[in-house]
Amino acid sequence: MDKANLPFFSVIIPSYNRKDDLEALLPALVNQTLPTDQYEVILVDDGSTDGTDEFVNAFREQAIIQFHFLKQDHRGAGAARNYGMREAAGQVFVFIDSDCIAPPNWLAEIQKAFARDPSIDAFGGRDDARGDFSPLQKAINYAMTSFLTTGGLRGGKKKRLAKFYPRSFNMGVRREVIPRTGGFGHFKRAHDIELSHRIIQSGAKVVYLPDAVVFHKRRTSLKTFFIQIFNWGFARINLYKMDSKMLESLHFAPAIGLWVSLLFTGFAFMYEPLFVCWKIVVGFVGIILVGMSLNAAVRWKSLSTGFLVPLVIGLQVSAYGLGFTFAFIWRVLLGRRNLLDKAD
Repeated sequence: MDKANLPFFSVIIPSYNRKDDLEALLPALVNQTLPTDQYEVILVDDGSTDGTDEFVNAFREQAIIQFHFLKQDHRGAGAARNYGMREAAGQVFVFIDSDCIAPPNWLAEIQKAFARDPSIDAFGGRDDARGDFSPLQKAINYAMTSFLTTGGLRGGKKKRLAKFYPRSFNMGVRREVIPRTGGFGHFKRAHDIELSHRIIQSGAKVVYLPDAVVFHKRRTSLKTFFIQIFNWGFARINLYKMDSKMLESLHFAPAIGLWVSLLFTGFAFMYEPLFVCWKIVVGFVGIILVGMSLNAAVRWKSLSTGFLVPLVIGLQVSAYGLGFTFAFIWRVLLGRRNLLDKAD
């Protein structure tokens, strides 16, 4: 591998009141197998009030990597990432979210990809859970990455049912791509998808790197998970309002599945002939969920994770379907202004 021709990486992290997460992420970035002279780390604090300053300043004094600590008023993650890019020295900007942990080979795997194919303009990697995460975090990860749920869309597998968009928890872009496509938008949700869309539309070469994995801690309660997925469903319609190409037929599936299930169930209890069909469908879905539950339990060697998977999948589909439906009615049918995704 001719390291002289490989790009220097600028790892950019936005953070807002995530001191506890940074206590895991920053040491992981120190412990990368990639030599420390081949990357820098830029942390952009978005106005935290949880003691982030004290922790980061203490970390900076002991860090053996090229580390930069930037601060801004609370203007959102998109603005923080843009600030990081403006101050970065790298030929490639690499993004990771503060609630992720990078395994030691993360940057080395990205470097291998550029060594194999120097024509790469942008990339996205996958996310996974780690063995010491809670059963709920593992169940959420399973629901988010399974091919039968959203893994087929998000890039959890090599085979996907919809267009792959790199996401900010694990993505990167060459410096020269940004001037011709623009940076992250100043809205709260899905600004990574919107930037990825602009990069793809520009004709840039965008690849999926399945071996460049980060451990994603995600939400730690069912309530916050439900709210997050509801907002994602809403955000998909916001993306559609920006460019209709960002809405694919498969994005309707959770909403259609939710409302068809509710209507079918209601009519099945009113009309006896439908009830037999309803029981068959429920049995079939139940078999699939049991299979997924067993698969998750075996994978993580955790019965608790297996028991939680059907509940999490049900919440995932319901939350996304509700958010998508509400946004479709509000923004498309009624033509009203955006409510949940105002500029930061």
